[in-house]
Amino acid sequence: MINSVEGPSPEANQTPAPVAGDPVSQILKTSRTIAVVGLSNRRHRPSYGVSQYLQSAGYRIIPVNPSETEVLGEKSYARLEDIPERVDIVDIFRRSEFVPEIVEAAIRIGARAVWMQEGVIHADAAEGARRAGLLVVTNACILKEHIKRFRLQ
Repeated sequence: MINSVEGPSPEANQTPAPVAGDPVSQILKTSRTIAVVGLSNRRHRPSYGVSQYLQSAGYRIIPVNPSETEVLGEKSYARLEDIPERVDIVDIFRRSEFVPEIVEAAIRIGARAVWMQEGVIHADAAEGARRAGLLVVTNACILKEHIKRFRLQ
């Protein structure tokens, strides 16, 4: 269940991507690169399985974890700001207290969306992202939402 999905607030300075009906479907259809904050090589962790699925669905996964050098065949970066290419979605697999600094970094790098996985909720950070023009999803699994919308198509 998606706890919160909202596009940019009206006062956002950026022009949001076109949203036809379902903003989650739209961001998933139009995104290619997903930075996964908290992704590690621990195969039993949800972040690993979700990222593996997203790779199989055609997304470029960029691990963000200062403790890793490579995950799922991709170079890992210590911080979002270290990624040398455009990021569409920042997928957060960290505890809620770490969300504000991650969202601030997502805004700085020009990400189009912030996705807080199941159990990850931070209302103030989410509102800040919306004000900056980002699509925000909280407390929802990107894998489950992708399967629900695209698996049988």
